[in-house]
Amino acid sequence: MYPSDLSPSVVTPGNHDGVHLGHRALISAARDLAARAGLCTMGMCFDPHPTSVLNPDRAPVLLTPMARRVELMRGAGCDDVAVLAFDREFAQTSPETFVRRVLVERCRARAVVVGPDFHFGSKRTGNVDTLRALGQEHGFSVTVVRPVLFDGDPVSSTRVRRVLAEQGDVAAAARMLTRVHDVEGEVVLGDQRGRTIGFPTANLRFTDVQLPADGVYAVAVSVAGSPGPRLHGVANLGVRPTFAAGRSVEVHLFDFDGDLYGKTLRVGFVSRVRPEQTFGGVDQLVTQIKQDCDQARSALLAADEELLRWI
Repeated sequence: MYPSDLSPSVVTPGNHDGVHLGHRALISAARDLAARAGLCTMGMCFDPHPTSVLNPDRAPVLLTPMARRVELMRGAGCDDVAVLAFDREFAQTSPETFVRRVLVERCRARAVVVGPDFHFGSKRTGNVDTLRALGQEHGFSVTVVRPVLFDGDPVSSTRVRRVLAEQGDVAAAARMLTRVHDVEGEVVLGDQRGRTIGFPTANLRFTDVQLPADGVYAVAVSVAGSPGPRLHGVANLGVRPTFAAGRSVEVHLFDFDGDLYGKTLRVGFVSRVRPEQTFGGVDQLVTQIKQDCDQARSALLAADEELLRWI
């Protein structure tokens, strides 16, 4: 999918999953070049993720569905975003053909902005040197942006996924993403056990999104299609071991009494409260939930509003 009526552009191609600090540095550099030359800033993504086509067993769980990714890339400074359908036929495209057909003919590239490890074309045979040589042939410049470091190491989508999935460190993820990590899910009918102990929950169904490690989190929530204010709450991710009830994602919203069944919630993970644990009975669980809610409220009151801007 290419935007209609493309203007000559500065293009930054890649997967851009999460639109993290590194991606934002690429987009910022592209936007600066475009502003000086009177060009359009063009982001480029591939859908589905190339690894899911070429090596499905190693395909990553994505941080951002494509529609969300495009939204975030526009928010970061892209005028338009081209989403290229990736399949096995496209994977056979040579570096020369990719440059000529995609960058030059379709995107009207006058400049291309990439990271130092950028590879493209069949079997990743094209690299930055290849791109520069083809740029000289086709009349576009190539700018290479150095990786952005966080705590001394480069920011990458893989690293963000790892701190979420392995550590549940949503605070570190937020700093690398420049926003709290969020997911969207539909509210479905659960076993309604939370209601019986005084903490009704919205049970959420997600598909193919990167969730944090099992545990309890302070969350900021918005309801799709609702103009109302952002909601606060506490979420439990895991298998609910006290009840042996199976894996679930449940959100208890503070000071809310409404019908959410069938609606879509965007849940932003602000702070990790504790890991999942088993309790000796319902009374112990209720006592802990009250403590979780108090801790979550405090974390949400102290949260950086800038990190919540996309919820």
